[in-house]
Amino acid sequence: MNSTEQTEEHYTFELSDKITRQKVTFKNRYGITLTGDLYSPKSHSNEALPALAISGPFGAVKEQSSGLYANQMAERGFVVLAFDPSYTGESGGEPRNVASPDISSEDFSSAVDFLGIQKNVDRNKIGIIGICGWAGFALNATAIDKRVKAVATTSMYDMTRVMSKGYNDATTLEQRAKILEELGEQRWKDAENGTPAYQPAYNKLSGGEAQFQIEYHDYYMTPRGYHERSINSGNAWTITTPISFMNMPILTYIKEISPRPMLLIAGENAHSRYFSEDAYKMASEPKELIIVPNAVHVDLYDKVDVIPFDKLDTFFKEHLK
Repeated sequence: MNSTEQTEEHYTFELSDKITRQKVTFKNRYGITLTGDLYSPKSHSNEALPALAISGPFGAVKEQSSGLYANQMAERGFVVLAFDPSYTGESGGEPRNVASPDISSEDFSSAVDFLGIQKNVDRNKIGIIGICGWAGFALNATAIDKRVKAVATTSMYDMTRVMSKGYNDATTLEQRAKILEELGEQRWKDAENGTPAYQPAYNKLSGGEAQFQIEYHDYYMTPRGYHERSINSGNAWTITTPISFMNMPILTYIKEISPRPMLLIAGENAHSRYFSEDAYKMASEPKELIIVPNAVHVDLYDKVDVIPFDKLDTFFKEHLK
């Protein structure tokens, strides 16, 4: 086996012997070909099953957290699609490693398209799970896509909020104006060069980082969660990626998820906890917020004994019917 084949088969978790995993491709509304892994229970009757689409965290790939979640939920009887977002991982789109809140939300709906035409899926029983930055896109996609019957998030980030306002909304108007001026100048540099420039490598520590940045490193840059295709594993987004996030608040229509149910899960000690709490306040019933005791943000990426999978199971079995 050569090194490229090993990379293709590198997952950060063990595949359950109770399920099958199949590589699939599908297109979004913008014609970008997405690549995903379809997880299906081995033992089931001929009846169509409930299904879930999962993606996240922001800058991660399907061989990391979303695949681990898919593995767990398929064991519990769901057909689950974990996919790489547009412009990342094995999915299409040029240039590489760029993101858009619109296209990222669309990617979830295109996953629902794909699931809804599978013979072993009941298209009236489809839900989505968003992890970290993809939690915000999951809520946005659910608000606009009435085919999604239930949505759950873990360690949620609202990427439009954090990019436009900073952590805990600390960015001042003057700082925001300066950032936008610099992004505008960068566009001219990219235009002159004919290719986009990239941010510094992600999650490489040089000392003095905040605790949550150390926790990101401990996931993405160690054997625990490292994957060479993951943007967060020492790669980077384009410098101009934040532009489309700066004035597009994705939770504007969160109330329109109702009457479909929403489950928000966050760690008690997560730096990101406020995103889930604020989304919960903004949303209409039915809604539920679970705070996992002692957990930090990245604990909900891969710690199977910490992530409340039994709760996710009962939530979706109750509401996908």
